[in-house]
Formats: sequence, structure tokens, C-alpha cells
Amino acid sequence: MSSPRPAGQHTVRRHNSALVLNAIADPSGHSRAEIAARTGLTKATVSSLVDRMIGANLVVEGAAAVRTGPGRRGTALFLAPDGPHGLGVEIGVDYLATCLIDLTGEVRARWIQSADNRVLSPARVLSRVTKAVRTALAEADRMGVRVGGMGVAVPGLVESATGILRVAPNLGWREVDVRGELRRRAGLDDIPVLVGNEANFAALAELWQGGGLRDFVHVSGEIGIGAGIVVDGGLFEGVSGFGGEIGHMMVDPRGPECACGSRGCLERMAGQEEILRQAGVLDDRAPEELITDLLDRLAQRDRKSIAATRSAARWIGIALSGVVNLLDLPVVVLGGTYARLAPWLWEPLRAELAQRVVSAAWSPVEVTASTLGAEAAVRGAAGSAVRAILADPDPFITAALI
Repeated sequence: MSSPRPAGQHTVRRHNSALVLNAIADPSGHSRAEIAARTGLTKATVSSLVDRMIGANLVVEGAAAVRTGPGRRGTALFLAPDGPHGLGVEIGVDYLATCLIDLTGEVRARWIQSADNRVLSPARVLSRVTKAVRTALAEADRMGVRVGGMGVAVPGLVESATGILRVAPNLGWREVDVRGELRRRAGLDDIPVLVGNEANFAALAELWQGGGLRDFVHVSGEIGIGAGIVVDGGLFEGVSGFGGEIGHMMVDPRGPECACGSRGCLERMAGQEEILRQAGVLDDRAPEELITDLLDRLAQRDRKSIAATRSAARWIGIALSGVVNLLDLPVVVLGGTYARLAPWLWEPLRAELAQRVVSAAWSPVEVTASTLGAEAAVRGAAGSAVRAILADPDPFITAALI
């Protein structure tokens, strides 16, 4: 085993660049002197790094910072809104979504296309994704900004070490190198590409842009059901990156067969299509029309629609009680279609959790709805690209000096 070596000058500068940029990411704005105090670096080091970041269009100067003590007020520093952007892509079962997010987390552009990706081959779907990516890149060029990274959310098991989509049961995909294919098709050799599970990206979006939660399970309810688990402000993916597949947790051993090969999985009992079917509104209309119809019927207190949502809430509660009992998570966040159905899911879901979670008498589980809804996964994918820039800004600083 080789012995540890001292960090070189480049490694130290790279670390310090990330340290300073993340301190600047505080939206309240801080001066160079305040950044030095927060990071423990010297004022001269901070000033030098900040000047380089301004030159790389990562940081901008604003108004004079607020100062309560004596002395001259410094200039407040902020992340540059026209700096490198993150490009998010979501390959849904029945849609494609893309968005551009700036360094501050603001969504600058978004697109969504309805598409039944279950009836198309991976090659056909990836051709459509490539067109969507090119549209986003063209829009970024028109806005005068560069894309510094891309995140791709997919509804299946993504291996952390390789980024390969091992299986996506609802798409019928197996062993698809999504990253490699998109790099080749869209010519993305100079743009970092991260591929991940859509539920994990949705949970990250909730962590970064939601209500300040640090320990929760985010349940995305669409045609498939996925869970993103966040513990102490970090995503829990499991050893290989396959964690969170709550949609394929068996809740009824006598239930219908699932696309994954098992029987009675949660998404077969409480997925979007099952709720629509039980409510009597599942037909060949676009998914958004079907959901709107269901919401209208629920608002009118249609008995069949209410029974369908209550049945779904029961099955969701059975699955989530197992998750909470195992991981001791205090909050459940309903995302995707579940966020829109939350007013009708809350009461039966909370009752199921209160009955089944062993610790509920001392630590009741809070159930809330995501404010990001169906946009969470694509925003989380784009946000992950932005976070990667903040974690390692040195390549952008170096490129600006060339």
C-alpha cells in the first residue's frame, strides 16, 4: 500500500477555491473579509481567489455589505447568475423534461414533452433526448451562458460506479449506457454528465430547494413509484446506488404481477395508473388530462375517486411504515402526482403510519407535500450539475485564464 503524499499547491488551491465559492453561495452576501473569517483563510488568499472567480464569471460584486462595527464596509459577493448553468434532463415513462438552472438555483428555462417512452426502443428515446438537449444548449447559447454540467434522471436502477442504467422495469430497458450514448449523440465530450435515479434527484431537489428538511423520505408517485432517502442532509443510495426502490416493495403477496417480475408491488397497487383505473378515468387521453379529470372529481367528492385515493394511501402507508421503522425518519414528503393528490391522501396515510410505525406514539411521522411537484427530478438533476461546479470550480477558473 502506497504512503500518503503531501497535498500539492494545485490541490490546495482547488480545495480553497471550493471553500470560498461555497461560502459565497450564501444568498445574503458577504464581503472578502467576512469570507476570510468564515473559511479561516487569509484575506490575501481570499482576495486572490475571488478575483480569479470574478474573471471566470463565477462570482459578481454587489452593493456594500452590511457592517455593524467600525471600519469600511466591504463589497458583498454573490454567485454570478449568468455563470455556468446546470442542464437537467428527465426521461420519464410518459414524458421528457429538460431545464436550465443557474448557479443560484434559479430555473432559467424549462421544457416538457409528452411521450409514451414504453413503446419506443432505447435508441429512439435517446434520439428524442438528444434533440431536447440540443434545444437546451441552443437556448443557453442564445442567453449568452455556458452549460457547465448535465444531470440525467431515469426511472430505474443506476449503478453508482459506472453510471449505467442496469434496469428500468417500466421502460423495459436493461443495460443501457445512457451517459455514453448521450455523449456520443449530442457531442458532449467537454460537458460532465451525471446519470442517476429520478427519485434520488427529486429528493435532492427537495433538500436544496424545499423547506429546510435534513432527514426525510421523498416518495415520487407517477406511473412508477420511487423513494429518495435523505439522512443528515445527505442522500442515502445504498452500496451500489440501488437504494430507494420502494415502488417494488411487495405490499400484497396476492397482488397483480409487476413489470419487475414480482407480484403485489407498491406501484401496481398505488401507482398513478392504478389510482386512475380504480377511479374510472383511465383511458387514452394524455396523462395531464387524466390527472386533471381525477382532481376535478375529487373536488366534487366523487365516491369512486375518493375510494381510489384512500386505497392508494393505505398501500403507501404499509410500504412507508416499513421504511420508517427501519430508518427512523421523521418526515415523509409526497412528490410527483402524490403532491397534487395530497389533500385526499393525508388523512388515511397518516392514520396508517400512526398504526404501523412502532415509534409513532413518541415520534409521530410528519407528512407533507413537495412544493416542487413533478419538476423535482429534473430540477434535482440540473441542481446536481450546479453542485458539482460549486464543489470544484477550479476547471472553470483555469479555462478562463487560457
